[in-house]
Amino acid sequence: MSSNLSYAGMNSLCRNVSRSVHTSCALLKETPQNLKGKKHSSQQWLTRQLRDPYVEKAKQEKYRCRSAFKLLEIQERFKIFKPGQNVVDCGAAPGSWTQVVVNAINALGKADGPVGRAYAVDKLPFYPVEGAVTLGNMDFTSAKTQDMLRESMQGVKVDVVLSDMAPNASGVREIDHDNIIRLAYSAMKFALRVSQPGGTFVVKVWDGRKSQQLEQDLLRFYNRVKIVRPDATRDESTEMFLLAREFKGLKTRVDTSATDVSSAN
Repeated sequence: MSSNLSYAGMNSLCRNVSRSVHTSCALLKETPQNLKGKKHSSQQWLTRQLRDPYVEKAKQEKYRCRSAFKLLEIQERFKIFKPGQNVVDCGAAPGSWTQVVVNAINALGKADGPVGRAYAVDKLPFYPVEGAVTLGNMDFTSAKTQDMLRESMQGVKVDVVLSDMAPNASGVREIDHDNIIRLAYSAMKFALRVSQPGGTFVVKVWDGRKSQQLEQDLLRFYNRVKIVRPDATRDESTEMFLLAREFKGLKTRVDTSATDVSSAN
């Protein structure tokens, strides 16, 4: 199921999100019912979901998850998508980022102009997104999955690689940070192999001691790297996104060394 939001109206929505999410005063006062018997962590999650204006906004705009508004803001601020592009969404489930991508690149051909192609992959099974090649129940970090993904792309070079991948949280901050950094490097290596010169890479990380090293490694292959923290990111979260732009391209002789980054191990 794809979003009903047209590409032409997406920027207007983005500009209005910050204003509109603050208008749900009644929503912010509500408390969930039937919490008896549920674990404390479950009660906290339910309460947070009910009081989160982006959750309600996602329902209204027919996005599968509130995270759509993070990518919409990135698009509004940095214009990383345009019609006709080829985009890969890693860690795509439940599909909200892919919904944004499909609209932004005109993958369904609903607008005049070039038609793009979107590819979505996740370790979890999820419903296909209309206009995208969807690979659910596939571990992106495995060579088999990446080979299958490249085969689906039929040799086409990619304009944008997205990674919203995150590991299951252990509750130990350093362990969780190390795990998401490994996923980030896996996505980075893939992006280096499939991106065309000038391409863009967006990757989610949790702030920690290895974030700066990842940023430096990205600068080896992209002309510009910026840290982005969208408004839809929850206040208590250490989540941030590294936006790497203007991929320099790889010469054949450095293709092997391009993925030899110490922090990736």
